[in-house]
Amino acid sequence: MVGLHGTPHRGSVISAIGRGINAIISAIANVFLAIVSAITYILVSIFDLITDILCCRCFGSRRSSRRTGRTRYRRFGGGSRRTY
Repeated sequence: MVGLHGTPHRGSVISAIGRGINAIISAIANVFLAIVSAITYILVSIFDLITDILCCRCFGSRRSSRRTGRTRYRRFGGGSRRTY
């Protein structure tokens, strides 16, 4: 691809520059996506941890109050036996 005077065509030079710019922009975008993905993963993990703690406290206190101080009958295996 050499022109009449021994110089490369401008189109191929511009095309090479465009491909280089495209590669740089793609690399920057991939880094940006990786950072956003990591931040999202961390935020979702923190949210899951907080909801697990809150649910354990809420449901744990209800379950523990059922175990202590209340008398319940068993559903299966004899209706006259009590569990404490």
